[in-house]
Amino acid sequence: MRKTANSLKKIVFLLAIATLAACTTSKTAPPVSEQVQEIAPGFLQGYLTQEDQLDSKKFVPPAPGADSPRQALDTAWANNMLKLRGTARWDQAIRDADLHFPAAANAFSCSLGIPVTEEDTPALYMLLRRTLTDVGLASYSAKNAYQRERPFMVNGQPICTPDEEEMLRKDGSYPSGHTSIGWGWALILTELSPAQTDSLVARGRSFGESRNVCNVHWYSDVVAGRMVAAAAVAKLHSKPQFLAAMDAAGKDIARARAAGLTPRVDCEAEASALAVPLQ
Repeated sequence: MRKTANSLKKIVFLLAIATLAACTTSKTAPPVSEQVQEIAPGFLQGYLTQEDQLDSKKFVPPAPGADSPRQALDTAWANNMLKLRGTARWDQAIRDADLHFPAAANAFSCSLGIPVTEEDTPALYMLLRRTLTDVGLASYSAKNAYQRERPFMVNGQPICTPDEEEMLRKDGSYPSGHTSIGWGWALILTELSPAQTDSLVARGRSFGESRNVCNVHWYSDVVAGRMVAAAAVAKLHSKPQFLAAMDAAGKDIARARAAGLTPRVDCEAEASALAVPLQ
């Protein structure tokens, strides 16, 4: 069984999520009233059981061939992203790469217009933590089947999270698991807060594009990641526990707005970074 990478500074997400795919043994999700099991350091059991997990290789088409028009687009897009190294958009991509909580909870705070914290919005915070596992795992059937090399392995250029390079070399590029999670969160949050749909979907898009900026994913990896997210979120809607969690998270959002709470992150800086054109 593959062991989870465990450094003093942080647990690298992608290796942890791969470990979850191999190690999760629970047959049923715990009742709402019970403490949620931690199935890898820092990562909670989702709402889907092992039997519920998607076989994404059945609906995600094969990765682009080496001489295909799709690969030509991917290469051109990747070359364009290299120009953003050292910019504010590069720095935002570094922040978006961190899927550990509490940092990850900030990703959609500005788009929602409220803080997303364990103290202010506990049900929403827990919903994001648990769905991270569900949507992240959904990408691995296709990842393992296609085992695509990442852009930095082809172009030899740096990535925005160099400490993760060795691990990323062993983890398939297609589809993008980070994108699946970000897009999945965007879909969930638009259902909870439909008035913010435009900003939430835009943030879900930019969250995935950060993986292009980082030089760790191709354009088509990100597109395929959105497909995985849509399927996983649809599957989640068949689970009563997830629906109950959505109801509780919606009440959290309403209470935060009624109390006039505002994001605890620099939304102006985020907006400025995300305004940088990618082409």
